[in-house]
Amino acid sequence: MEIKYKIWIEKEGKVIFGHGREELFQAIDDCHSLNAAAKKLGMSYRAAWGRLRASEDRLGVKLVESDTAKKGMTLTPTAKGLLEKFRRLEKDADAYIQKTSRELSALLEGDAKPGADN
Repeated sequence: MEIKYKIWIEKEGKVIFGHGREELFQAIDDCHSLNAAAKKLGMSYRAAWGRLRASEDRLGVKLVESDTAKKGMTLTPTAKGLLEKFRRLEKDADAYIQKTSRELSALLEGDAKPGADN
């Protein structure tokens, strides 16, 4: 038995951050370029820009900064914090779901045994 779930963060019913944006922000951090990040993820620059811009607009904060001296892009401290907190949330939720799944399996397997009290 498995418990399935997805986590994302919304504001006023609109997505701010989720697994897809987690991947995008990590790719931006790795590649220092939105274009390179989009290519790495197999998405168009326009789609990547749209997701980035939507998150910034909905949060009302900048999530990336252009470094003109290095001709690159970096995540802001806010974006790095958001990425870290989202990963922690996913990790904690996954641990809880795994624990609950084991408990439910044990409970249900106990009820399925012949002669077990129902």
